[in-house]
Amino acid sequence: MQLINIGYGNMLAASKVVTIVAPDAAPVKRLIQNARDRHLLVDASCGRKTKSVAVMESGHVVLAAISPETLAHRISGTDGEEEENEE
Repeated sequence: MQLINIGYGNMLAASKVVTIVAPDAAPVKRLIQNARDRHLLVDASCGRKTKSVAVMESGHVVLAAISPETLAHRISGTDGEEEENEE
């Protein structure tokens, strides 16, 4: 199982992530509120501004203080430099 750092000493199982989204849209805000109501919300932002939301296979919703792009690069195992060179 590959664990990725989502900031402030928190780790996430990369194989269990379904999607990563930004928290700005209204449907994502509803998703967060529904997860909070069902006790499936994990706030790993440690009091910082939430920049990304990860939805897990189990239905849990994880809030993180790092950007969705950074989180996606960590899951895919790239550092982002390779993609910039390809363009």
